[in-house]
Amino acid sequence: MASLIYLDNSATTRQYDEVTELMYQTAKNTYGNPSSLHSLGFEANNMLTDARRDIEALMNPGGEVIFTSGGTESDNMALVSTARKLKRRGRRIITTAVEHPAVLETCRRLSEDGFEVIYAGVDEKGLVNTEEIRQALSDDTIMVSVMTVNNESGTVQPVNEISRMIREYNKSHGSGIVFHTDAVQAFGKLRMSGINADLISVSGHKFHGPRGAGFLYMRKDLKLPAFITGGGQENHYRSSTENLPGIAGMALAAKISYEDIDTKMQEMSEVNDYLYKGLTAELRDIVLNGAENLGWSVDNEVMRGARCPAVLNITFKGTRGEVLLHTLEQDGIFVSTGSACASHKTGDSHVLSAMGLDHKAIEGAIRFSFSEFNTIEEMDVVIDRVKAAVNRFRRLGSFR
Repeated sequence: MASLIYLDNSATTRQYDEVTELMYQTAKNTYGNPSSLHSLGFEANNMLTDARRDIEALMNPGGEVIFTSGGTESDNMALVSTARKLKRRGRRIITTAVEHPAVLETCRRLSEDGFEVIYAGVDEKGLVNTEEIRQALSDDTIMVSVMTVNNESGTVQPVNEISRMIREYNKSHGSGIVFHTDAVQAFGKLRMSGINADLISVSGHKFHGPRGAGFLYMRKDLKLPAFITGGGQENHYRSSTENLPGIAGMALAAKISYEDIDTKMQEMSEVNDYLYKGLTAELRDIVLNGAENLGWSVDNEVMRGARCPAVLNITFKGTRGEVLLHTLEQDGIFVSTGSACASHKTGDSHVLSAMGLDHKAIEGAIRFSFSEFNTIEEMDVVIDRVKAAVNRFRRLGSFR
């Protein structure tokens, strides 16, 4: 394969070359345990401290970063540790029907342990019904978890509106409801300093950092119980010797991804829009699954209900997305039919189902997800190859 066009960046991104080099040098030279008391340990601990400081600088002030193995662990820590801390005060958790499996499966496990889980619905664009959340708030509610950007539709959820709603409820009812957002698809695309939440989950490999590294941002006065017990690393929240090469690489990726972020997002929006309009012009019977308007901003309110520039989900009627995916792969174009974390499960996408799509519409859906490295020239190739593949399948009547 002479070249490839990678449009599965919501699943994982290619590491920045600088990140790969730093991780290599760290593994080779800074191999001391950050908890050791000798000079090699001090050197490693200093690198750990620098990485934490660099990431915390990108977040709202008043919080601390706990390093984890990725978004799934961060989501699990947020939900499970909050439930453990507040279970004597209440047992209701509110989330949405379109969360990542890392949240939904953890909520399912918590429900087996006696917690009540309320799932708010979404509209046809994937936007959560905030009134359902408002109506579900109660004195028994201990936590609300709503993702910032959906990984399949790209819909930007009104997290700041929900955060204000919770703060107002807490103030008027004397409650202490905790607000968590899974920002795995948002970090590196939206300014995190504009997102207000008590707990924020992030994963390094979604913004050109390494796999196996992530973090949970926690409001400093929250003080959750330990999620992993042992030697007391990560301020006793998450014991285990730190993955220093991964953490250093993630911190560098975070810094690079936010350099000139507005320009990067503007260019990504143009690539996204060019592909969508090109496919619409060349093919009939295609449907956009998500909001048409693209948006990002320092102020998250501007983007309420907009679609993140990193995602474009389209149903090609009369085709099967999985067959289309493998056909495009033969041309060096890599896309997805949905969440990579649910790709081995049978059944329709829970996100697209919650948005009201029927089985055939879901089966014909393809997710294109972008990075700062994708270009308009690549999209010309994608439009041509998708058009050829879709028309061929429709002529052959492959959809049964």
